[in-house]
Amino acid sequence: MMMMRFFSPAALLAPLLALLLALPAAAADKIPLTEISRYLNGLGTVSADFTQVNSDGSQTAGKLFIRRPGRMRFEYAADKTLVLASGGQVAIFDAKSNQPPEQYPLARTPLNLILAPKIDLGRNKMVMGHVTDGTLTAVTAQDPDHPEVGSIQLIFSAAPTMLRQWVVTDDTGAQTRVSLTNLQAGETFPPSLFSITDEAAKRGF
Repeated sequence: MMMMRFFSPAALLAPLLALLLALPAAAADKIPLTEISRYLNGLGTVSADFTQVNSDGSQTAGKLFIRRPGRMRFEYAADKTLVLASGGQVAIFDAKSNQPPEQYPLARTPLNLILAPKIDLGRNKMVMGHVTDGTLTAVTAQDPDHPEVGSIQLIFSAAPTMLRQWVVTDDTGAQTRVSLTNLQAGETFPPSLFSITDEAAKRGF
């Protein structure tokens, strides 16, 4: 099964992790898991610009829209490629293909963890890592019921808590880093923005 190309080389993540782990624990308080859970649960709608580093080292950019729970839209600036999460499915509209979108269950990707109706990072065996460098807090999480689908590392700035990056590791071990800028919360999006059916019809499928 082909997975979304949201995945970057482990080497790109290594410098950040080395920095986080090397700094003294007393450098600053980590953002508590309860606060991170509260922040994520409070995100109803979000838009942001994103830069994505793929598993082969290539970079892409575009616009991201989130409507929790369960809906996400990645618009890639370079072409008309689009990734939609909606109705429990993920659909990849490949701009280079004249075929209908490839689809698979959202529950089979770690992105499901941030799109879930209720996020509780205190859940047993969910959090695999929780570190800080004094400025950023990184939380690595997995679905404790389905660890085989991979994991997601969420990176936050503090005061106020804000999501800055995530790194997804899929079920094959491939990784992608997505960095966010110009994040805006509380906007109003039409349901059609996340509709796989509407997008398929628009593209003639």
